[in-house]
Amino acid sequence: MPVKTSSYGYENSGDLLNFNLAAEKTVNSVVHVFTEYTVSQSYDPFADFFGRRSPDQKALGAGSGVIISEDGYIVTNNHVIKGADNIQVTTSDNHTFSATVIGTDPSTDIALLKVEASGLDFIEFGNSDEARIGDWVLAVGNPFNLSSTVTAGIISAKARNINLLRANNLSNFPIESFIQTDAAVNPGNSGGALVNLNGQLIGINTAIASRSGSFSGYSFAVPSSIVQKVTNDLLEFGEVQRALIGVVIRQVNQEIAEDLNLDEVKGILVTGLSVNGAAINSGIIENDVIISINGVETDNVPELQELIGRYRPGDLVEVSLIREEEIIKIDVELRNRVGTTGVYRAKEFSASAMLQADLRVLNNRELHSLGLRNGVMITGFTGNKLRELGIEEGFIITHIDRNRVTKPEDITYYLEQSRGGVIIGGIYPNGQKASYGLGV
Repeated sequence: MPVKTSSYGYENSGDLLNFNLAAEKTVNSVVHVFTEYTVSQSYDPFADFFGRRSPDQKALGAGSGVIISEDGYIVTNNHVIKGADNIQVTTSDNHTFSATVIGTDPSTDIALLKVEASGLDFIEFGNSDEARIGDWVLAVGNPFNLSSTVTAGIISAKARNINLLRANNLSNFPIESFIQTDAAVNPGNSGGALVNLNGQLIGINTAIASRSGSFSGYSFAVPSSIVQKVTNDLLEFGEVQRALIGVVIRQVNQEIAEDLNLDEVKGILVTGLSVNGAAINSGIIENDVIISINGVETDNVPELQELIGRYRPGDLVEVSLIREEEIIKIDVELRNRVGTTGVYRAKEFSASAMLQADLRVLNNRELHSLGLRNGVMITGFTGNKLRELGIEEGFIITHIDRNRVTKPEDITYYLEQSRGGVIIGGIYPNGQKASYGLGV
């Protein structure tokens, strides 16, 4: 996938602002993404008793995507294609292709698709770092199923965190550092392009701020600096190699600045350190104030998350920080979520691997029959880790400590967060409740 990146200098010239160049260069590179889903019917005991259970229904969805290579790689939002059984992509000249998912990253809401085609028009990546507040931008997408729609606006803010991704999946480390614009974006625009006046991709349109569900003033895009890193990782590894610095952080406010005698009210206060994390092993301590990464200032938490999110585990970064009123620089070798610097494979650290057991999420019918709201069943063992605790096949894990378990990824997350051991709580199909202590 040859991906081009361009500098930000505008080709537009003259006294009159001209959007034609950017529109013409990009409109044919934004596609319509159509999805099909299977929707399970809610459990009806009377219909089931009389043998009249309704069949599963099909639901349709739509969004946008951006062609980033002539051989058919397409970027869209993860939420556009999440859970889809079938994905179809239609280009601006009405050619339709079946799309396969190369990989997804819920923590940035980015997905990479592939269609079997060649010679496609594609958009070059621009440098979102060079985009400035007040710059004109265009949003290109398919709002309300209106194909190839272009709207204009300005960049209203950068490094905006709107807590959109944080609640989606507990096992993610969400990165929110959106470009905020006032270009009109509506349902159907998700996954579309945000471009500068040279027609270079500087963001993927992802969300709107609205009480009605339609555009009411502000929209948000994932910056191209993150998009390009995520797509490269998905193509090379099938999953994102997320680098972590291993700190618990807090935005510096006036009170913190006064307590630490800081000259300015900006920077990131380190309030805690991850065990065996990159920061603690490099000499960073609590109450350090991080002010830059590799010379790029980190005035707020989203900026720090975005900067670290561009790197891979094993990369070395220079962290500038304030300690006891002095600026010092520390080289930090970033690590992955399990504390190593190698390639992270999620399946190697899945709940099944950690527990040495085969797991299955219960469907609504099973949950209803057992009087449960959530649960993951152990359907078999691949090792003796749980057997040695006395856990038998068929046990349904409902809680790890006091945390509800609805899917195997929840188990992975709670085990990773544990510092010594957990209590696995649940129930057997015969109604017998049980709890087991597991050291980790």
